[in-house]
Amino acid sequence: MAQIKKSTESVNKGSFVFSKINYQLFIASVLVVIIGFTLMSGETDIYSFTKITLAPIVVVLGFAIGFAAILYRPKNKSN
Repeated sequence: MAQIKKSTESVNKGSFVFSKINYQLFIASVLVVIIGFTLMSGETDIYSFTKITLAPIVVVLGFAIGFAAILYRPKNKSN
């Protein structure tokens, strides 16, 4: 019973689920994805290296950073 009370008390304090670094990584991943889609946009020269190769790599890298932002657990939970 004491374990259940302890976990509900920590939720009621208003603490965030993730730490500051998780949110920073998530914002960075969103920016990288936006950059990738910006590189992919446009109607001229649709078969260029930037649109066919570089932009999809940047988008996948952005999603990978977002995945890492969700899974990353900092050593101390004080942030």
